[in-house]
Amino acid sequence: MSDREGGPEGPRLISVRTMDIVVALMMLGAAAIVISDSLRLGMGWQELVGPQSGYFPFYIGLILAGASAINLLRAVFDTRGAQKTFTTKPAVLQVLAVLIPLVIYVAAVYYIGTYVASAIYMALFMWYFGKYAIWRGALVGLAVSFAFFLMFEIWFLVPLPKGPIDDPLVPIISGFLRSLGLY
Repeated sequence: MSDREGGPEGPRLISVRTMDIVVALMMLGAAAIVISDSLRLGMGWQELVGPQSGYFPFYIGLILAGASAINLLRAVFDTRGAQKTFTTKPAVLQVLAVLIPLVIYVAAVYYIGTYVASAIYMALFMWYFGKYAIWRGALVGLAVSFAFFLMFEIWFLVPLPKGPIDDPLVPIISGFLRSLGLY
């Protein structure tokens, strides 16, 4: 059985050559955005002042565009890459099993806050992927979220989104920690 037909992992969905072309085109697009924004900001050199805001990003964008164009040309003429498998259906399903909960977690941060969403996310991951008891996952999720709360809100004074409970909880926990001598 050749690599073209797939293997025990399943039939291939996309070749290495196709992915190389897609990535090169995406990087060319990113380079175009960097270059156009650098032109908007000004990419010249002012005498006695120095570079304008877009000077260095413009040249970085040019280097990125050149490297991407070379990669695109190499990928277009790569016959061996057309025969190699980049990914299979089971592999994509494994990635989606992690990606979909991550997208839900990011959306949940807006509604229920960073700490609650993180505790739920960790608990469910430990339960589903790690096969731990749900109570262990919940305990770890709560402990880690509490540690991050202490670190960001109390010690670093960097507020993270807390959803509907928002800031009233911070003074309560701060007072409790002061009474214990931890803060």
